[in-house]
Amino acid sequence: MPFIPNSEADRAAMLATIGKPSIEALFADIPAAKRFPSLKLPMGIAEMDALAEIEALSARNLTAKDGAWFLGAGAYNHFIPSLVPALASRGEFLTAYTPYQPEVSQGTLQSIFEYQSMAAVLLGVAVVNASHYDVATALAEAILMACKLDEGRRKVLLPRDLNPEYEGVVTTYLSARDIVMERYEGAPDTAGVDASTSCLVAGYPTFSGEIHGLTAAAKAAHKAGALLVVQADPLMCAILNSPGIQGADIVVAEGQCLGNSMNFGGPFLGMMGATEKLMRKMPGRIVGEAFDHQGRKGYVLTLTAREQHIRREKAVSNICSNQGLTMLQTCIYLAAMGSGGLKTVAKLCWDKAHYAAGCIAKLPGYSIQPKTFFKEFLVSTPLSAEVLFDRLRKKHIVPGLPLSRYFPDRPCELLVCVTEMNRKTEVDALARALEEASL
Repeated sequence: MPFIPNSEADRAAMLATIGKPSIEALFADIPAAKRFPSLKLPMGIAEMDALAEIEALSARNLTAKDGAWFLGAGAYNHFIPSLVPALASRGEFLTAYTPYQPEVSQGTLQSIFEYQSMAAVLLGVAVVNASHYDVATALAEAILMACKLDEGRRKVLLPRDLNPEYEGVVTTYLSARDIVMERYEGAPDTAGVDASTSCLVAGYPTFSGEIHGLTAAAKAAHKAGALLVVQADPLMCAILNSPGIQGADIVVAEGQCLGNSMNFGGPFLGMMGATEKLMRKMPGRIVGEAFDHQGRKGYVLTLTAREQHIRREKAVSNICSNQGLTMLQTCIYLAAMGSGGLKTVAKLCWDKAHYAAGCIAKLPGYSIQPKTFFKEFLVSTPLSAEVLFDRLRKKHIVPGLPLSRYFPDRPCELLVCVTEMNRKTEVDALARALEEASL
């Protein structure tokens, strides 16, 4: 919030306008004993001193720019071209009007349309909506969407190898509904879909990085009359067959890796796409391209009624914000990178991650799983992963996520993430540091 330097005359004029004799009169309804409590705050300091103290506190943080960063698990350190924030921070975008009135919001509507068009190709689906808060909420919304299609089907099959934070959000969303969640191990085509199943959820890849094919799972789900919902890494879809191509009915993904920084955990970008058959059942906004009576191109909200967004009792989902700026950054990123750029980044992630896994697998006491992964993989460690983390952090190396944070019974497992941002020297330093720390 900007500082507004009102003078005493300014304050007097404002008080006269609202008919109050003093500032204290504004708080007359608050009991006197509670009105101005003594906070015992220290004396104020000069601005330069305040900035120096804040910078000193900030310097104690270890960020992705300060060392070798191998932490992922849902928030990923990827390169963001400078033009992405430069264009997204222009005033026209920062102050853009809500897209409900197309005559004054063509720029916003067009950016949403372009984003949806590129994202649909990437995920292999017919249509993508204007986005959710993050992939966890998008996944929960996808499951609710599937369950509403057939109220008689109450079972949802979730993989055990699902990001625990995503599962927490899903559990919260479904807690007020008569829905039964069951967990399955291994590949999604072995999950045991039956006539009571509403949807089968699959990770592409899973939380531990393993990649399972989806075609067999889609056939199994459809044979039983259920839907296949896939939570995907959108960057991986640039080099491997997308979930939509493999038969997924609903695809959700985290768009943070596409032009958005880690932002201390948010805001992120929840992508959601579906088949043409399901597109009218999707929550959120969808923008279409149209032409007026003079043949001029324009962009409008389409396929869903406005009541879906503004009237809770009639809404498919109470999603009002379209995460406009994060969506815009992903739109600019996708346009700037193109299919060739996305493939290059994805290939770098693949190659560097497998090189890192090969280096670590040679270390005494360490082993790697799974064998087929994208940019994340599990490392079995010879001692506590938390201990390794603390030792390497002192060397400005963040080696990954100790799984004991979520699973106390798995103290010797480390989830390592390698992206295009990690240089070979950093990977080699990680392997050396892991070996030294375990001696």
